[in-house]
Amino acid sequence: MPVVLADYDPAWPAIAAGLAARLEVLGSVLATLHHIGSTSVPGLVAKPIIDLMPVVTDVDALDQLRSRVESLGFEWHGELGIAGRRYCTLDDIGHRRAQLHFFAAGAPNVERHLAFRDYLRAHPEAARDYAREKRRARDLHPNDSHAYGDEKAAWIEEAEKRALLWVSEGRPSHRLAS
Repeated sequence: MPVVLADYDPAWPAIAAGLAARLEVLGSVLATLHHIGSTSVPGLVAKPIIDLMPVVTDVDALDQLRSRVESLGFEWHGELGIAGRRYCTLDDIGHRRAQLHFFAAGAPNVERHLAFRDYLRAHPEAARDYAREKRRARDLHPNDSHAYGDEKAAWIEEAEKRALLWVSEGRPSHRLAS
């Protein structure tokens, strides 16, 4: 798939909120929900795909509600390589609109995603560096989204380490606006 990067769109948070509202069909299994990924960082270029991280009380209970998620138009992919995650996609013809990354409350991936997002929000220079890395990866792999992701993985891993350290030193993480 081609890698398309778009300038930040101020409509993305509202789109995320609309998608989040639809997930209320999960009832009490849905503990909280966060807009993550590049579309959640004001000013950051992004693939125009909304990433949401619904945090659930129990992944097994979520599995029992799979049909509710699918009834919203999402395709269920299961863990898809990340233990404890449930990954779902929402596509229009020819392009992806949204991705759901379900995790159980307390899962390490929840804090990792929130720390990375909040670190980029709080550190404009890191967000600018990430934008440069994204463009570099796109320029190297303009027609291969998997290679694009692999290309920027080392940068993300290092940034996540800085973000988690920042959180451990008492900086706000998920306490910032979702």
